[in-house]
Amino acid sequence: MLRDIARIALGGTIALSAALPAAAQSRAPVAPFIAPGFPSDLVSAKKADRIAWLVYERGMRNVYTAAAPDFRAVRLTSFLNDDGIVLSDLSISDDGTVVAFVRGSEPNREGWIANPSSDAKGPDRGIWAAGTTGGGAWRLAGGGSPVLSPDGRTVVFARDGQLYRALTTKSATVPVGTPGGELIVKAWGKNDNAVWSPDATRLAFVSVRDNHSLIGVYDLKARNVTYLAPSVDFDLSPTWSPDGKRIAFIRRPGTPFGMQAQRGDGTIGNPGGPGAAARARAAAAARDTSARADGLYRAVFSGGYNLSIFIADATTGTGREFWHNAAGDKAFTNIRGISWAGESIIFQQEPEDWIRFYALPTTASSPAPVNLTPGAGAVETSGLSSDGRTLFFASNVGDIDRRHLWKVPTSGGQATQLTRGEEIEMYPAPLASGKNVAILTSSATRPMSVGILSADGSAKKLIYPTLAKDWPAAEQVAPANIVLKAEDGVEFHNQIFLPKDLKPGEKRPAIIFVHGGPIRQMLLGYHYMDFYHMAYAVNEWLASQGYIVMSVNYRSGIGYGKSFRTAANTGGRGNAEYRDVLAAGKYLQGRPDVDASRVGIWGLSYGGVLTAEALARNSDIFVAGVDMAGVHLWGNSLDTADVSYKSSAISAMEGWKSPVLLWHGDDDRNVEFSQTIGLVDLLRAHNVYYELIVNPDDTHETLIHTRWLYTFARMQDFLQRFLWNKGVTTGGSR
Repeated sequence: MLRDIARIALGGTIALSAALPAAAQSRAPVAPFIAPGFPSDLVSAKKADRIAWLVYERGMRNVYTAAAPDFRAVRLTSFLNDDGIVLSDLSISDDGTVVAFVRGSEPNREGWIANPSSDAKGPDRGIWAAGTTGGGAWRLAGGGSPVLSPDGRTVVFARDGQLYRALTTKSATVPVGTPGGELIVKAWGKNDNAVWSPDATRLAFVSVRDNHSLIGVYDLKARNVTYLAPSVDFDLSPTWSPDGKRIAFIRRPGTPFGMQAQRGDGTIGNPGGPGAAARARAAAAARDTSARADGLYRAVFSGGYNLSIFIADATTGTGREFWHNAAGDKAFTNIRGISWAGESIIFQQEPEDWIRFYALPTTASSPAPVNLTPGAGAVETSGLSSDGRTLFFASNVGDIDRRHLWKVPTSGGQATQLTRGEEIEMYPAPLASGKNVAILTSSATRPMSVGILSADGSAKKLIYPTLAKDWPAAEQVAPANIVLKAEDGVEFHNQIFLPKDLKPGEKRPAIIFVHGGPIRQMLLGYHYMDFYHMAYAVNEWLASQGYIVMSVNYRSGIGYGKSFRTAANTGGRGNAEYRDVLAAGKYLQGRPDVDASRVGIWGLSYGGVLTAEALARNSDIFVAGVDMAGVHLWGNSLDTADVSYKSSAISAMEGWKSPVLLWHGDDDRNVEFSQTIGLVDLLRAHNVYYELIVNPDDTHETLIHTRWLYTFARMQDFLQRFLWNKGVTTGGSR
């Protein structure tokens, strides 16, 4: 039985319901469209042709594996309840015999693990292991972010700022609720981000200590810690050389006086203490690009540069600067992570309009970044060959609304495109033999699948999921790309889904979908992220119901370059992205196959933001909407002259006339539940019709599959009444 509390506000009264609306039952349900298992977190072993991945299938979350030569998908775990307990942080040992993962959500700001099923025993977050040849899974310790050793015998993890380890053997099993694990590094600061040496005898880690941080190396046999070239600066992202003798890491200047937190007595103290006003002044001064880097508010290294890469001896700790950016450099200022690959150190950066990979040859005396991934498009996901000498990456170069696979030597050279066409390929996981690479792949009418691609791209084999007989393949449509222009001249891409039964001269209701993020991009096929994969399926479902559906990739999203993603005056700075949504609405109204009086809108998170904006500012265009976990007030100012208030949907409440279906979980970790509380109060005050679904103990995207089924059934019924049947007085409705 569904456990949701559905609250429907009707003229000031509240009706409670846990059953599907009768009107929704008369039309095809969404269930078959969102039934296939969704794969994610694909990983491969370094010394065996074996892969593993996570699966979400109708609310059940499990680990799967497959190995050469047949790559038959095998489920390793038996979590067969729709209980909302998530899996994450999957890794596999070098020989492919062991996988480790986390079961349970990350804690929220109060340290609370999500408990969407409202289990009276309370939630648990634990580190688990499983053998890839069978035997089930077992819990090793409470905690998260496990780092599996290359030999698969041990996981290391951080708890309360210290490092622990646990054996992965089944005899090491601990009960749910038991902390477990052996403390191995107890040191001042917050110690985390451990990285194993190739021979599994040492660990590099980051020790954050207020206004600086250090790279430590723990020797498991000697049980001692060596710090690498310790300084007053911030060191991060340690990466081992292939032979395990050296470690490279990033170094940035330490925190200057002007940015250190001020205690109430005016003395310099630790971050997080009193003195918010002083910190705000310091932050403003640091953001002032006209201010010179005088060491008080803006710190740089001698020579004027602000980012350096060091290489240190892993045993003695002695180190030297290997490379630094130039003084005043605007291209390489925000490197957040590095990897030692073959004879190069590689990293991602966005110096111009596209995110690219660069390489620094470790054999050069004066290295300069080498662009590995040229072209008009971004690199989004990648994987290294087992020897680190080949980088496989997914990019939209040459196909802006899809992703295809490429490879390039990490030492530099010509990048080779491996896949083309109308499918999507993501998340490459190269196999140990070098013959194949595992990928996630989809098409416009096929959900995301695990595939095995030959290393030269010549052959592809799908191994998961096997689609059920009721998979609605015949009802799927391939969306078309449409480029529109907003009133201020900004161009943006859209995907339009046309019903298969649309007849010439017929006018249909239309609905816009707006993605969240906003740093997202909907594609011309099933998406590679969980909710957006489901949202694409829902758009297919809506088109099968007879609606014309358009998905809008508004400004501030990814996929179209840095200038598009960082467009001016978006969000609480001016709401400029709504111009794209408005232009899409007007475009639909002008189509000969759309009934201009029946255009709706739906979206979650930032999509909820723009749904509310559409209903408040243009109820004349958008006659109904489904607002899921949206932000309705930017910031906290209620000053009607403040730009953040004027950018918010609630500033236009006087124009909100259209009915809305609201949906929110009250343990949302992305958007405060108070955003929906405040909006409901305003809708009541302005006598605007709304319906409401509240999911107690649930998060930003519901973690329970039956709640998705219930929500979309409610959405179907709502759209039937307020969009499809709007203005219909006689028969003929679908």
